[in-house]
Parts: sequence; C-alpha cells; structure tokens
Amino acid sequence: MAGWNIDTAAGSLSATVSLVEGSNFCISLPNGDIHPEQPHGVFHEDTRILSRWVLTVNGQPIESLTAETKQPYRVAFAGRVPGSEGYADGPLLVYRLREVGIGISEKLTVRNFSSRPVDCHIVIDVGTDFADLFEVKESRIQRRWKTTWAQRSDSVTIAGEWEQVRKSVVINAKGAEISPGILTYREVIPPHGHWTKNLSVVPEASEGSAPDFFEHPAPGEMSARDRRRQEWVAKIPVLQIGSKSIERTLRRSYDDLGALRIDDPQHPERVVVAAGAPWFMTLFGRDSIWASGMALPVDPSLALGTLQTLADRQGRTVDPMSEEEPGKILHEVRLGVSSGLALGGKSAYYGSIDATPLFVALLGEVSRWGFAPELIEAVLPHADRALDWIRDYGDRDGDGFVEYQRLNDQGLINQGWKDSWDGINFADGSLAEPPIALCEVQAYVHGAYAARAWMAYDAGDYGKAAEMRQRAARLKRQFNEMFWLPDKGYYAVALDRDKRPVDACASNMGQCLWFGVVDEDKAPLVVKRLMSPEMYSGWGIRTLASDMGAYNPVSYHNGSVWPHDNALIVAGLLRYGFIEEAKEISTALFEAASYSGGRLPELFCGFSREEFSDPVPYPTACSPQAWAATTPIQLITSLMRYDPDVSAGALWLDPVLPDTYGGLHIRHAPMGQGRISIDISNSDVSVKGLPAGMSLQRGRRPWITDLVDAAPLEAKGHGQPAEGTTSQAPKRDEESG
Repeated sequence: MAGWNIDTAAGSLSATVSLVEGSNFCISLPNGDIHPEQPHGVFHEDTRILSRWVLTVNGQPIESLTAETKQPYRVAFAGRVPGSEGYADGPLLVYRLREVGIGISEKLTVRNFSSRPVDCHIVIDVGTDFADLFEVKESRIQRRWKTTWAQRSDSVTIAGEWEQVRKSVVINAKGAEISPGILTYREVIPPHGHWTKNLSVVPEASEGSAPDFFEHPAPGEMSARDRRRQEWVAKIPVLQIGSKSIERTLRRSYDDLGALRIDDPQHPERVVVAAGAPWFMTLFGRDSIWASGMALPVDPSLALGTLQTLADRQGRTVDPMSEEEPGKILHEVRLGVSSGLALGGKSAYYGSIDATPLFVALLGEVSRWGFAPELIEAVLPHADRALDWIRDYGDRDGDGFVEYQRLNDQGLINQGWKDSWDGINFADGSLAEPPIALCEVQAYVHGAYAARAWMAYDAGDYGKAAEMRQRAARLKRQFNEMFWLPDKGYYAVALDRDKRPVDACASNMGQCLWFGVVDEDKAPLVVKRLMSPEMYSGWGIRTLASDMGAYNPVSYHNGSVWPHDNALIVAGLLRYGFIEEAKEISTALFEAASYSGGRLPELFCGFSREEFSDPVPYPTACSPQAWAATTPIQLITSLMRYDPDVSAGALWLDPVLPDTYGGLHIRHAPMGQGRISIDISNSDVSVKGLPAGMSLQRGRRPWITDLVDAAPLEAKGHGQPAEGTTSQAPKRDEESG
C-alpha cells in the first residue's frame, strides 16, 4: 500500500474555493455548491459533516459570476439564474455569503432586477455522509452510515450511526419546508426587491445536546471569527514596505497564518499551527515546526506552543504500527474515528525521520527569543530524549547517519519532507531502496547538536556544549566524505540501503547550507548547480533537476517548485555569503505570489519562466498551507539578516534587501517581553524600543564554535571528547551553529 500523499487525492482542487478557520474547513465549487462525489464538503475534526449543499432556483443551477475570499474563513459568491424563454440574461441574481467555523453559516440572498414580481422556488439539496477525511481525499467512501432526519421547529437534525459510533449535525433553516434531503422556500420577490435567509450547519457537541448555532451579527458587528482575527492582528507586527505587491503578499501571509492556528485540545491556552488546507488541518510534526519557526518574528508563542504540544505527545514506547519509538516526535495527529484509514492505522502516526532533530533545532531558536527560563527548561528534557532517539533508533546501524525504513505497509514509504512514494531516486530515475539516509536530515541532526550546544552554553554547561559541538563536527566530516560527489560537483540526495550515494541532483542539498554542514570549499559548486538552468526555473529552485531521469515538472516532488524549500535555501545562501543569488530567488518568489492574489501555494509546477510567463499551478496544491504562508516572512527576515538573542543581550541586523523592495518599516515587533520598531532605508538601520540590556549589532551573531572556544578552559575541560575526536577546536570549515 502506498503511503498517504497528496498524489492519491480524489481530484483537482484548482476549480474549487477553500475556506479555513482553525481545524475546520469547507471546499466547494465557485458557485458555492458542494457535491459528495467530489473532494468537497464541510469538515470538522477530520469528518465531513456536510457532503451535499446544492442550490437551485426554479429548477436551474446557479451560474457562477465570482467568488471573492474576504478573509480566509469567509467568501462572497455571486451568481445568476440562467434566463428562460430564449433570453440569455435572467433578472435573478444570487448572493451567498459563507463563513466557516465549527460548521458553516450562509446568508442567502436572491435579488430581482426586473420590474415585475418573480415567483421563486428555491431549493437546497442537503446531505451528509459523515465520511472520514481520508475517504474523501482518496475517493473511497467505505463506510455507509445509517442516517435519520428529525425536524425540530425551524431546524433538522441528521443523525448517523456506524458500528455503534454516533454523530449528528443540525441544520438551522428558519421558514423552510423540510423533507429528507431537501430544504424548500417558495417566495414571490417583488420588483427590484430581494429575499434573504440565514442558514447554518453545525455538528452537535454530544448526542442530544443543543448545538451552538452560528450567530448572524447585525450590520457593522463582528462574528466570533472576526473577533479572533482582530485579536490576532492586534498582537502581530505592523509592516510597511515600498513595494506594495510584496506588502500585499506579507499581509496575506499574516492572514493565512492566523487562520491556520489551532488550539491544543488538552491545553486550550496553547496555540499551534496546522499544516494546511484542505487535507492537513491538524498538527504535523515537521510542518508545524517549520511554519512556527519561520513565524518567530511575527509571533514567537506559536513556536513555543508547537514545541510544548509535540513534547506532550513525544514517543514513549515501541509500536511498529504507529512507528512510535521512545523520544520520537510525531508526524501527524488525526481525530476521525476510522483510524484504519490513517497512516499506521492509528490516530497518531510517528513515521517522520526529520521531525525529531527539527524539534531540537527549533527549541534552540526559541530559547533565544526571551521566554521565561522555566518554559524552556520544561521542554529541554524532551530535547534530550529526542537526541537519545537519534542515537538509539535513528542511527540503527551505528554508521553515524540517521536513516529510515517504514515499519508497516500502511506507513509512508519515504519519511522525509519529500514523502511521495517516488520522491527519492537516482539520476537515472530508479528508486532508492530503504533504509535511506537523506542529506538534509543529516544537516538537521547537525543543527540539533548545534542548538543543544547553544542552550548548554547559555546555561553555563560548557562541557555539554563542547560535547555537542564535537558531535556536530564529527557528523560534518562524515557527511562531506560520504555524500559529496566530486565528479558531479554536488551532494547526493541520500545514501541507499547499500550505502551507495543516490546521485540525483535535488534541492535537498540547498537546505544543508542553512545548517552549516556544507564545507566552505564545496559551497560555491553547490550554489552553481542550484542556480543552473536545470535547477532554477526562474520562479525558484526545482525539487529535481530537469536533466534527471525522474524529472517531471508536474510531479509532487520530482521537478516542482516548493516555496518553503526555496526560503530555506535562501537562508543557506545568505549564511555562506551568496547574497545576489538569495536576492534573485526571493524576488522570483514574491513575483510568483503576485499571480495568485499575494498567496504562495504549497507548490507550483516546475516549468521554466521561458516556457510560460506565469507560474503554472499544481492541480492539488494545498492553499493556504502553513509553510508556504510563512515563506514570505522567512524571506524578508533572512534578507534583513535579523537574528535576536535576548539572553546574549543583542539583536543582530545587517540588511541586504534589494533596492526594488523600497524602505521597510516594522512596528510592534515582538522582542523579549517588549515590542520594537525597525526602520530600514537602503543600508541605514534604526531600531527603537529594545528591552533594557539589549543592543543593536551589525553583522552576524557568533556561531556556537566561537562561543565554546571563548569559554574558560577549566569549564571546557569538564566535558569529555566524543569518541574519535579531540578537544581541539575544529577548523573554520567544520563549524556548526
């Protein structure tokens, strides 16, 4: 059985409208209709609570005119009723203002633009199949729920039962004639008049309990979703930049990130980031870590909440079905009842090779943002258990590299971020056989060691810092010995089960730059290959070079362009001093966003800019998607070279923003327990409001090796060198941090 990936989706989402609010979402046609045979519906807790919602007026379907997304959770549809008696134009226009939350609300208006009254027979076909999200996504509805309809005054309850599991949904339709599957209104709309009704569809909280119906605020008032958004907007930075196109993209990113926030059910005070709509509106280890880390300059609490929530669910036992192991960080959590359809057959699945080292790396980043020490200290034991997992389970054969092989036939075949079944291949297109050691995963482990060393140094544990630095240095030496392909001038994407370098030229090596695992003398060759016509499409770096055997510009991981991947590559380019290349990729991504209303999708096709003047959408790309939403934030902060360390009392800032971006002005940016303002104009930088004891520094912050080397000799002597190393400081090209 192939692992669950986007390429097993039921159908294209390119002609649909998606709304999202927390873990709830809605997918429909551009006219607002929802059809059960399509990947449509209203979803709550991974269950499709509304599978059919089809509107007709006088027996005619509604012809779509426009669908404008007002906020990530609200859309305005406009359509018309086709004319009759041979006339192209009809007098009736239909407006649907829809909002998603726990269910949906819809304000339905039919307007008569003629000078005569019009008899209207308004019908909504309604249905719910209580299908699991996996069933809908893969177009394989297996369970058949026994449903009953029960009318209560102006509402109807649809109850479903399957194998003693009960669910129900309530439709509020005041004034409608209700019969099973149909809501009917018979109205006469006066000349130049209109008719309006408010409807809602919500799940029952528990059997027999009254649902919380959507409120329909009066004109000028805000809904609960609006109030939540307003609270979010009030706490995040206010940004202005000379390029209005880039400013629109950044504001869209803020909005999408706000809509993708979900609460930890066990700790409502914690907020984490869902991976993306429509299919990943839940906590994902890798995705949530990357997205919250990239959003640190906007809201550091998202990263802390993500770490705390993942720590609570850290692996405790060995379970081959879920691939849980002690210390391992999960891949995803699912809430639906049909766990047999989920990865590993359970609600929590741990088949991710990279979430665990990324967890440690993120904690290192978060520790520098000024949280109370006890909050960081509470998570630190989980980071040490994650490092134990790397040693005891991640590196099963003891060769120094972390590799993966799925433990059951329901799990993911590939367990890095390129998790499609064919995502890791040789230059000739043949597939790599597991166990597989990915190049970027070794970089993440290197980053985890550096992060732990940084935290140990901050705590005054110089021995621990030296030990972690030595682990990082040893891994870096091994990595450059085993993964480098001198005859090709780039790094292998992986090592296969026989420790053969998987020689495809892929974007993965670009992420290695950010974590500093690439030798200085090899970096120019890596960058040359990344910026070659085979890798760089003009919109971004492709996942796979166009001269590789498996290349396909319309594939999920074998030639497409992923914005988040490029954002990480940009950060790595800047680390190694390749400023012009970083500017070029960043600008290309911002330009790509301008073709889709300022929103970067999860990915787009890998066609070159010379082939098509617009970026070509990938048919089943998630949008909004968390790490795509945070990509513009990551790009700007990378180009700002923005690097705070509250405990060290410094904010490093050395911007290299392209002149075409114009001046950058940020207000209300979080810093420690306070807020700061930043103004950048050309090379001039001004920062106001830094917390007491902090100063502005130009240039880069010291790497961890610099700090450890500067520690007192007697403190460093407390740590024992790692096996096969000495306590001598590594050369410059072996630095970590």
